[in-house]
Amino acid sequence: MATDRSLQPLGALRRRLTAWYATTFLAILLLLGGGLFVAVRRQISGQLRDSLRAATAELVRAARTREAESTSAHGTVVDAVDELRIPDRQLFLLDAQGNAVKPERAPAWTRAVASRATIAGIDDELDTDRDDALLVHAQRFRLASGAEMVAVAAADQVELEDRYAALIATFGGAAIFALLLVAAGGWLLASRSTLPAERTIAYMRRFMADAAHELRTPLAVLRSRTEVALQQPRERAAYVAALEGIEGDTQRLARIVEDLLTLARADAGERPIERKRVFLDDVALDAATAMRHVAQAKDVSLSVEKFEEAVVTGDAPLLGQLVMILLDNAVKFTPAGGTVRLTVQSAQGRATLAVHDTGIGIGADKIGRVFERFYRGDPARTHNSDDSPRGGAGLGLAIAQWIAESHGTRVVLESVPGEGTLATVTFPATMTEALSSA
Repeated sequence: MATDRSLQPLGALRRRLTAWYATTFLAILLLLGGGLFVAVRRQISGQLRDSLRAATAELVRAARTREAESTSAHGTVVDAVDELRIPDRQLFLLDAQGNAVKPERAPAWTRAVASRATIAGIDDELDTDRDDALLVHAQRFRLASGAEMVAVAAADQVELEDRYAALIATFGGAAIFALLLVAAGGWLLASRSTLPAERTIAYMRRFMADAAHELRTPLAVLRSRTEVALQQPRERAAYVAALEGIEGDTQRLARIVEDLLTLARADAGERPIERKRVFLDDVALDAATAMRHVAQAKDVSLSVEKFEEAVVTGDAPLLGQLVMILLDNAVKFTPAGGTVRLTVQSAQGRATLAVHDTGIGIGADKIGRVFERFYRGDPARTHNSDDSPRGGAGLGLAIAQWIAESHGTRVVLESVPGEGTLATVTFPATMTEALSSA
């Protein structure tokens, strides 16, 4: 439940990011849709007006054609309206005074339109007595006989509204579908964006829990030793023994805190890495010399073999710590009478450090996890290695891998349970060594 509570802010962040993505996309859709609707509406309205102009022009042409084909009186001209069958269009033929010619009776609004009509034609929008909204085009023209007439074409704006409604429905459906896709994609993107943070939080919680566990043990032992020493008066030798035990506990506690601080600085990038020319063989030799007394105390033979001059670019103190950690682990998990061999080689400008032991080895199911912090997969990994430079808290190999990675390489382990382990670190070629080997 605690883990769930710690991840609740990230869940809220995912929801806010998804809402922000959807809102932004919706705003873009509204702006784009509004602009598109205005443009399409203007185009549809223009097409309708063009169709009305074409209808009046066709009516004028038909009237003139009927007059030319017939020698009869004015009545034959009106047949032009009957000849034209334009769907969804109302056609009217009026005289110059606005009186209906064809059909014989025309709505009242046609007289007002006819009075304003010109030879170039006029466009108008009006409401009829039946509350119909119409688009109208009227054009005045003259017959060959000299008589003036007015051709009127009208269309119900319901046609426009239907087309607008169809357009809005189509765009709205597409917008809703796109919005759902964006919301789903936004949620997926937000989840992926917060995944590293979730992993970091989970890792920090596990790290803090492990650190608290590791610190609690030496603190409990330290407190116990102190309480026992203070329970009753003792001889000087007993106090000395108690203080020596307390000193060992505080040293172990200090080593754990130091390792935790090293890893914390490494995670935060606060530990600067020097980039200098370093002789790896000298660094390895110093570490082997420092570890020899620990190996002797465990009756483990530590030998330096195949020692070649090898130059790397890096941080000498960190490289020394790397070698110490590898040697310490090799000695720690090698039974009495076993051997640990250290080699340093250089080939084609690439330095290779190898530590081989004849210890208990690492199982195939555990070798991939030994670099995890606080991981101790084998019962041999106990807190009782007080003679070791590292107290067995499961942080050494994690630090070693960080040092290797900060130098552009990795610690590679090969192990056979019961036969031993080989740890190898191959450094990138330095520019000087690469040129000299070429």
